Amino acid sequence: MSDTHAQSAAFVRESFIPQSPPPARERGILKWGRENLFSNWFYTLLTLVSLYVVFSLLSGFLPWLFSGVWNAGSLSECREILQGVDAGCFAVLTERWNQLLFGFSYPTEAYWRPTLAFILLFVCAAPVLFSGLPRKLLILTLLYPFAAYWLLWGGTIVVPLMALLGVVLGYVAFGATVSRGFATALVAALVVAGIVWWVGIAVAGAVPDFVALMPVPSRDMGGFMLNMMLGTVCVSLSLPFGILLALGRQSRLPIIKIACVAFIEFIRGVPLITLLFVANVVLAYFLPPGTNFDLILRVIIMITMFASAYIAEVIRGGLAALPRGQYEAADALGLDYGQAMRLIILPQALKISIPGIVNVAVGLFKDTTLVSIISMFDVVGMIRGPILASTDWNGVYWELYGAAALLFFVVCYTISQYSQWLERKLATDHR
Repeated sequence: MSDTHAQSAAFVRESFIPQSPPPARERGILKWGRENLFSNWFYTLLTLVSLYVVFSLLSGFLPWLFSGVWNAGSLSECREILQGVDAGCFAVLTERWNQLLFGFSYPTEAYWRPTLAFILLFVCAAPVLFSGLPRKLLILTLLYPFAAYWLLWGGTIVVPLMALLGVVLGYVAFGATVSRGFATALVAALVVAGIVWWVGIAVAGAVPDFVALMPVPSRDMGGFMLNMMLGTVCVSLSLPFGILLALGRQSRLPIIKIACVAFIEFIRGVPLITLLFVANVVLAYFLPPGTNFDLILRVIIMITMFASAYIAEVIRGGLAALPRGQYEAADALGLDYGQAMRLIILPQALKISIPGIVNVAVGLFKDTTLVSIISMFDVVGMIRGPILASTDWNGVYWELYGAAALLFFVVCYTISQYSQWLERKLATDHR
């Protein structure tokens, strides 16, 4: 720049000034509060009213929580310790925690078995939930149902091993006959697996128990363990059945479409508690005399049917949301129906359906408490039955139901957070 031009300029920058932090009002919690809580007079009023309500609730709840009694033998002993102070009697939780978690009759020396099954659930489900893990770990996911059954029910290990063998041989039969059509391969797989299972049940009593655990009948299972069992099994089974029902409802074959539509509409039109009563009472009239059909298995079947119908409608909505061009693209690539659904259509439809599927899963897990109405002692059944029926703790309500609510909240909130993480991970659109 010439000297004449430099002298005529009002200001010439010769060096850069270092960047300064933004004002306090434009960063951190002050900025967030000004934009979200005090942006105008109406939001300011709502914020103040909300703070007052929260303060009023916490001022009564926190002293009741932190001044509570955790060591006492009965409600009357709690009241003697509190001496009229309004506080919680949490001693019922420290004394009856085992019944809340494992039920009233599950053997005490076998508590390690459902605990180990619960830990293995997270380990073996990780390869399915997180795609970054090695695919070889899916072998653990395949083995988990059989290991969990053996841990929970006990008995000889021959039964779960034969069940696993049936699944493996059924898969081999499916792969060997899939060239003749999907329906033929499916029938072949079911026949082979069924034969192996029947043989396994027949020879289980004759084979020496080289590895066996103390058997535990289904009637001795209860507490939150029963809720976790029903929720995990029914959600896991209802998802594939829901996919099949959704595809069947859109099938061009009239018989398959009518059957799927009739099943979905009938199940969605009947309350779950009615299906549970059918599983508990009515279903026994349709079985041969002397047939011992496990109650937990009957309940699992009914809850799975109920959830499958709702998941089918959720997935059908995801299929309907896809543009027609996706189907045409699959046809242009020369893919058959199975390949198109597996590689193009279903991945996108399931991604769209994640919020609805999670909503059904959370609702289903909470609905497992309905089994207490048919005399199954889940966590709610334990509270309403053996615990409150005892003279020592008759009158303790908030502490017990609060603990049950906390257990359900932890599980449901974890499911919700995982679904939101999965949606962010699978997001491919740029917004």
